[in-house]
Amino acid sequence: QVQLVESGGGLVQAGGSLRLSCAASGRTISTYVMGWFRQAPGKEREFVAGWIAGSTRYADSVKGRFTISRDNAKITLYLQMNSLKPEDTAVYYCAAGLGCSGYVCTPSPNSSWGQGTQVTVSS
Repeated sequence: QVQLVESGGGLVQAGGSLRLSCAASGRTISTYVMGWFRQAPGKEREFVAGWIAGSTRYADSVKGRFTISRDNAKITLYLQMNSLKPEDTAVYYCAAGLGCSGYVCTPSPNSSWGQGTQVTVSS
């Protein structure tokens, strides 16, 4: 199992930026495919962005505004979020051990998850 620890959430005004980080440790071989998901109150968890050995995937709602990247030496995944909107407000989760098909990545029963970090965008 891999352990994931997220950081970087907070409160920002619409149009602002935040950068989320996700540090991985443990069985890091399963970090070959990683990604970010989010869950807003009353809504289901949704895919945001995926990283597959240097290739990336984005949900249509964040394409052009969010950028996923990874520091391989530190085994840390990042999500740079620009031009934030109130509808981006959610708890953001980092995940490892995903499956990706087309433009979407989905978790499996063996996927690992971080504890989540709150992102709140005020209007």
